[in-house]
Amino acid sequence: MSNTYSVDPDITVAATIAPSFYSDDATYALARERIFARSWQWIGDLADVAQPGSLSPRELSPGCLDEPLLLARDAAGTLRCMSNVCTHRGNLLVKAPCRGEQIRCSYHSRRFNLQGRMTFMPEFEGAKNFPSASDHLPQVPFGRFGDQAFAAVEPVAPLTSFFEDVQARVGWMPLEQFRHDPSLNRDFEIDAHWALYVENYLEGLHIPFIHPALNQVLDFHNYRSEIYRYANLQLALAKDGEQVFDLPASSPDHGQRIAAYYYWVFPNLMLNFYPWGLSLNLVQPKGVARTRIAFRSYVWDASKLGAGAGNGLDQVEMEDEEAVQAVQRGVRSRWYKSGRYSPSREQGVHHFHRLLCEFMAGETRSPDTRSP
Repeated sequence: MSNTYSVDPDITVAATIAPSFYSDDATYALARERIFARSWQWIGDLADVAQPGSLSPRELSPGCLDEPLLLARDAAGTLRCMSNVCTHRGNLLVKAPCRGEQIRCSYHSRRFNLQGRMTFMPEFEGAKNFPSASDHLPQVPFGRFGDQAFAAVEPVAPLTSFFEDVQARVGWMPLEQFRHDPSLNRDFEIDAHWALYVENYLEGLHIPFIHPALNQVLDFHNYRSEIYRYANLQLALAKDGEQVFDLPASSPDHGQRIAAYYYWVFPNLMLNFYPWGLSLNLVQPKGVARTRIAFRSYVWDASKLGAGAGNGLDQVEMEDEEAVQAVQRGVRSRWYKSGRYSPSREQGVHHFHRLLCEFMAGETRSPDTRSP
């Protein structure tokens, strides 16, 4: 089966991506390298590496890329991301967050400093051309947005290219002051392709039909999308009497009744900003028809929890999962070929499909897809 996909850039004539994208094993395997290895993946927040000497193991795209990583802050305060695999025989180096002056492999005692350079290895006196560059820990592309950390294998563009539009719009919020509330953590697994879950997130067309409680809060008539290069925004306005942001004069949206900023960053990250803070959702592929969704909440104003668009998120998730799993069964039908896009309500899905085609083709640049 061909791994070549295309979607017309004109949404008014375009058909949706071929359904084989959601079912073909070879396509799924290629997507790991073409999409996930070339995009920025969330690896958690930075709370446990705030102090010099901090070490914190992370995993890049668990269940998909499965790369063991290590965040290390040296004595000078510089934070680095590097491989968490010993360059001697492949043992995992750091298994839990800790503090230290060096990194020591528990298998054969190879040691590294917090910059990742190998400093000691027993019984290697006779080894020629040792140590060499390959004995040091590989440095991994790394960046941050607020207090959130991101890493990549071979990113097609800098992290700023993925987040600059988000920062420009909501940078007035004190993002580094948001605090993780573990009591609000949720993890869900569904029997559906990861891209179907993303597609469902990227359009508000379904809100009046499957989210009755949310529909009572949002002003659906004025619900709109904005398209950027590697991200897009669904801007949700509130009905009268519902909770909204207290926007500063510096905000581009000052004077509007904003209930939520629903940001998606290619390929699998959702940043949902509410008056109470941030609900971060990471979509993690586990197989062609299996997906895990991690919900992590970062609270800014706890007094605003339990109201507005940011209330009842578990119920909204259950409603979404039911729909997505039904679509997973439907797109496998012999009679389903492709659909069409609503030009007014499904710009985000069209944008997503276009990026999937671009990345699957191995391209690194395409014409600008921003909103005018």
